[in-house]
Amino acid sequence: MMRMATRVEIDHRRIGAVRHPEKAHRPDNPIQRKPDWIRVRAPTSPVYKETHALMRANGLVTVCEEAACPNIGECWSQRHATMMIMGETCTRACSFCNVATGIPRPLDADEPRRVADAVAKLGLQHVVVTSVDRDDLADGGAEHFARTIRAIRAASPHTTIEVLTPDFLRKDGALEVVVEARPDVFNHNLETVPALYPSIRPGARYYHSLRLLDRVKQLDPTIFTKSGLMVGLGEKRIEVLQVMDDLRSAEVDFLTIGQYLQPSVKHAAVDRFVTPDEFEDYAKVARAKGFLLVSATPLTRSSYHADRDFAALRAARNAKLQAA
Repeated sequence: MMRMATRVEIDHRRIGAVRHPEKAHRPDNPIQRKPDWIRVRAPTSPVYKETHALMRANGLVTVCEEAACPNIGECWSQRHATMMIMGETCTRACSFCNVATGIPRPLDADEPRRVADAVAKLGLQHVVVTSVDRDDLADGGAEHFARTIRAIRAASPHTTIEVLTPDFLRKDGALEVVVEARPDVFNHNLETVPALYPSIRPGARYYHSLRLLDRVKQLDPTIFTKSGLMVGLGEKRIEVLQVMDDLRSAEVDFLTIGQYLQPSVKHAAVDRFVTPDEFEDYAKVARAKGFLLVSATPLTRSSYHADRDFAALRAARNAKLQAA
């Protein structure tokens, strides 16, 4: 685990006020001091700065920045950045998320080309493309995802592509558009256990998200499916194990589990910091339940080490097929 050399102090109250005016009326939840196993190094690498410059030069948004990911220093120092398409403003206001909420701008038709250009310049073997929720669009942004996938394929034919999509709630036919573009990995995060959806993910529906992942496998069984959970929000262990069973029923291949970290005083409070031993236990149980791959650590995020994990995922599937 990386130790923090220089702490980056963030004014969480200011972030909460500026990025999340819809949360301004909520009572403050004090930011708890993080345990030693959560702390990371501040980004100082020259490659980090090069990656940052490339993102700005191409006019791109990354979830690494918008979601205040703790792993940004490590990932960007390896030229790994998760592209966030369709703008930086989400139409939802999940209580855990640092992405700004409001009325989004119209889609940028040139964005898929710019994403593909950045992928080619970074020389990525594997890229993760995610987005804000765009409930304002008739298809939820599905065609924009498809165009981005096709643009990356054209610019970097050997790059494998992972998409982390919204739930496309009440967007009939949207999922099919993304699947038809044939990403290598289709990721959609359940985020938390069903009992916490009303407070943590109020704009979403647990069983709709579960059916979305199940439908991907029905449409194209060759696409790897992936989903992620945050822990430390007040969920019970038995509830997490039930989510694992639900995901396996939907034939999901890859599960990620990470610690929830509170972006500002206006966001949902951290209930507790789950210990590394508990994460190891979750990983063992998940592997026993049949997931091809499991990543469960305090700093695990959906796209953390995604290139390395994709190689392991493909190898696990091949080994399973050979053993059959």
